[in-house]
Amino acid sequence: MLKGLIQYPEKIIDFYYFSGTGNTLLIVKEMVKLFKENNFDARYHRIERTDPISIDTNHIIGLGFPVAVQGTYPFIWQFIKNLPYAHSTPLFMIDTMLMYSGGILGPVRKIIRRKGYIPVGAKEFIMPSNVFIREGMNDKKREKIKKSLIKATEFVRRLIDGETSWLDLPVYSDLMALISQSNSNWRFFKSLTPIRVNKGECDSCGLCEKLCPVDNIKLIKYPEFLNNCILCMRCFAYCPKEAISFKNYSSARYRAVKVDEFLI
Repeated sequence: MLKGLIQYPEKIIDFYYFSGTGNTLLIVKEMVKLFKENNFDARYHRIERTDPISIDTNHIIGLGFPVAVQGTYPFIWQFIKNLPYAHSTPLFMIDTMLMYSGGILGPVRKIIRRKGYIPVGAKEFIMPSNVFIREGMNDKKREKIKKSLIKATEFVRRLIDGETSWLDLPVYSDLMALISQSNSNWRFFKSLTPIRVNKGECDSCGLCEKLCPVDNIKLIKYPEFLNNCILCMRCFAYCPKEAISFKNYSSARYRAVKVDEFLI
């Protein structure tokens, strides 16, 4: 049986996360709250603002991010691969997804084990998406969120007690991971969903430039997009004028948290 987090002498948890439209952040905040209620010093940090080399491996480490193309975004893979080497540091992981991953749990587990971490548990949460959705926050979306927050509560309890698992599908999972780790695949996906700006609606507020996690947007008179887009949908979801759109995606907007959460 895995050693529960309650047994580790260091009760500090650093939870590193990335969230596009807020789903992952919702789960991370709920878990941090629950850890604190169980006497852990837990805090969360944005991956896009963190140099992985600066991570303190004397602390318990959490990772959280969305699933993308069966794995996750290239800069998340790079962050995980650049984690500092550790000596038996406990690490847990969560991801949020539309339906299915396939290429994330096993490959991440292998990476962190090679780097000296103990994989103490991983959990996936089905959440609403900005792909193929209807406008607004309807009852189905609320129900998905409610179920995931309940699962997050149970996951925290199991982490503390040492009752979690970290699933892997050898070979299959590794092959699936190659999809999201390939730069050529990302170029292909981006070519299918070019970004558009409705200049008649855009008021040049600059919010999209501030929100972009990979510095892909530069505001001249209107937003101009470079070649680093990861299709995280943050600019799309939070544009106050709904002036940004992606070809072949729904025009409906879903956002899980208030925009201020990303500007802190």
